[in-house]
Amino acid sequence: MGWARSAGTGTADPCSGQQPCMEPRESWAALAAGGVAGVCVDLILFPLDTVKTRLQSPQGFRKAGGFRGIYAGVPSTAIGSFPNAAAFFITYENVKSVLPHGSSSYLSPATHMVAASLGEVVACLIRVPSEVVKQRAQVSPSSSTLRILSHTLYHEGIQGLYRGYKSTVLREIPFSLVQFPLWESLKAVNASGNGYCPGTVRVSPAAGAQCEQDLWSWKQGHVVDSWQSAVCGAFAGGFAAAVTTPLDVAKTRIMLAKAGSSNARGNVLAALGGIWRTQGLSGEVQQCPFLNNPELNSAQR
Repeated sequence: MGWARSAGTGTADPCSGQQPCMEPRESWAALAAGGVAGVCVDLILFPLDTVKTRLQSPQGFRKAGGFRGIYAGVPSTAIGSFPNAAAFFITYENVKSVLPHGSSSYLSPATHMVAASLGEVVACLIRVPSEVVKQRAQVSPSSSTLRILSHTLYHEGIQGLYRGYKSTVLREIPFSLVQFPLWESLKAVNASGNGYCPGTVRVSPAAGAQCEQDLWSWKQGHVVDSWQSAVCGAFAGGFAAAVTTPLDVAKTRIMLAKAGSSNARGNVLAALGGIWRTQGLSGEVQQCPFLNNPELNSAQR
């Protein structure tokens, strides 16, 4: 009999068959927990996100608004954050529950990579329109979010709201490929036992009662606390952000580009090449210290 860890609670529920599964109750819990976490962190860290966008913008930090109107674009984030984060986590948890885990420590990172990548592809369908409006409002603090939305729809149509979808996915997938396996590996360790392991996530009888445990759960004898999961998430998110900063800069330039310009075509390589020619390496790694992933750092398993 397989076991699946309940999202947000850390408990184990029996499932039929040999594969881990996710009950409807767990799916709703993952959706709610991911959505609430995304909203809270997006709103709390919004000023840092505004500074990041203005540092990345082609007109420069001061001309983009500096520290003025630091909450410009927050309505777009407030509306889009919950469905975006919920879509990611419900996809991530469900894909992870249906993929084979096995007893090998080498298979688990691949499972997390695939689940996170698919989660990003789905979430970006919601995230990109919200991100386009938000970033344009952040570099135009004198214009309201509604005005920017209307302007985008009038001049570019629905396609304008999805400009940068490919660049966002190209940025988010490598981010998740680094972030989630690192986060899980920081928390988890395989250990053999006698059929019971404190803080057990999954038990596979076919593997001789081998347990996959949270590292801190194993040492503490109970499920990891939220702050311990957050510490692992902060480190993993920071490292992944540093690695993918050039792709994030390219995404911002594409979303902020004027209609009809070369960057508006959405070619990531062309955008990176233009940044390299005009600003060099410093342009590629702008705002690196400000990058993070709010969804992961607040997520509670």
